Amino acid sequence: MPPGPHEHRVRVRYAETDQMGVVYHANYLVYMEEGRTRLMESLGYVYAELERQGIGLAVHRAEVEYRKPAVYDEELVVRTRVDRVRTASIRFTYEVERAADGTLLATGLTDLACLSLEGPERTVAALPEPIREILS
Repeated sequence: MPPGPHEHRVRVRYAETDQMGVVYHANYLVYMEEGRTRLMESLGYVYAELERQGIGLAVHRAEVEYRKPAVYDEELVVRTRVDRVRTASIRFTYEVERAADGTLLATGLTDLACLSLEGPERTVAALPEPIREILS
């Protein structure tokens, strides 16, 4: 069974808002990346260390559904889950909520492919068994 949801909190910075005073849409992907990174760290896998070992996890699909706007200085909760694990890929799903009242602001998913970073070509590789086991 995949690990339970991991929660990470972020506070909206002024630079992340657009001319209308709401979080610029692309920043939700940044929040989701932070959630995914923190989930992996909580399981003992730091991205930088994986890369030093010649393993890369590259986003090959990303989707976000925007429901309500977030604004400057709000605290957000990014809830990240492992949705599925395949031989050479992982799907993460996300919920972004306003911390103050639990309002769901956005949902999303990312599919990451496991790559070998050895040599100049980046080739698809099987996820290392310890990672697959802990995420499955």
